[in-house]
Amino acid sequence: MPGFTRREFFQRAFAAGLAGGLVLSGLGKQAGAAGRAPVGTVIDLTRCDGCRLAGVPACVRACREENQRRFPRPVDDIGNYWPQKKKEDWSDKRDLITRLTPYNWTFVQKVEVEHGGKLYRLAIPRRCMHCDNPPCANLCPFSAQRKTPEGPVVIDPDLCLGGAKCRQVCPWGIPARQAGVGLYLKIAPRFAGGGVMYKCNLCYDRLKAGRPPACVEACPRQALLIGSKERMRALARERAGQVGGYIYGERENGGTSTFYVSPVPFEKIHAALMQQKAAQANPSAPGFPGMPVGVGNYLDSVNGLALGMAVAPVAGAVAAGVAAYRTMKGDE
Repeated sequence: MPGFTRREFFQRAFAAGLAGGLVLSGLGKQAGAAGRAPVGTVIDLTRCDGCRLAGVPACVRACREENQRRFPRPVDDIGNYWPQKKKEDWSDKRDLITRLTPYNWTFVQKVEVEHGGKLYRLAIPRRCMHCDNPPCANLCPFSAQRKTPEGPVVIDPDLCLGGAKCRQVCPWGIPARQAGVGLYLKIAPRFAGGGVMYKCNLCYDRLKAGRPPACVEACPRQALLIGSKERMRALARERAGQVGGYIYGERENGGTSTFYVSPVPFEKIHAALMQQKAAQANPSAPGFPGMPVGVGNYLDSVNGLALGMAVAPVAGAVAAGVAAYRTMKGDE
């Protein structure tokens, strides 16, 4: 890739996006208008070094600074998720940056992978993949999650009931749950242990204002790129061809808005990540995703179809109310 400053990159990337039909400002009520192409991102693992000389990777720091006002503020005395005798409370781990949590929406995994007789040390920024046909959003009966016309998949914390079905159907288990917050406190405090799900929203407010996500803007090595989705897909293919590498996210879960480029096969990366996960003190703890290659979309499975049919009547019953609520908020 030719060398140029980060400022020049943004100018070129957004110009390319606009040429491809991308409009990053004035989205508001006309977000679904024709000609507004969705965004995509490229994460180039040949360029990312995890900010090895910094205490915290720049993308992680920027994400936390940008979104701290959105982080959950749970009540002091959180009850269990009745009738279960448990809850997911990360409020005493707010500074944890080595996995995805309700207080950490992106993190960097580091692995060593041997390929072609060479040892590669890879740094892998992880966050929501923003899938094309997200089962998390499609199977949420209360429309708390949705795929926006611009590409990001977002969660409305005012509507989420923390059921975690979204995490169960996500191939990467991305959404993280925090107990003691959300709608339960107003309508059913006994269930407050359920809480709300949180994840990256690709800095949706910034996109609507014509600005790149905080992580992209902060990356000192231009390892994170954004533009129109088709432009980013083409860029990922071009870059993979240059390095004799591989792409992840183009097919996985039926396609996503995130394209990773790696010099080594993602099957090897996934195996290395699973070894790391197995070695952790609590391997079953959420927030440390693998990279399963070619993983299918839950909605295409028999169970997914059945669940979708079961959810549809409930979703239909609340859709009008949710639409009215969002209109009142000014989100539509």
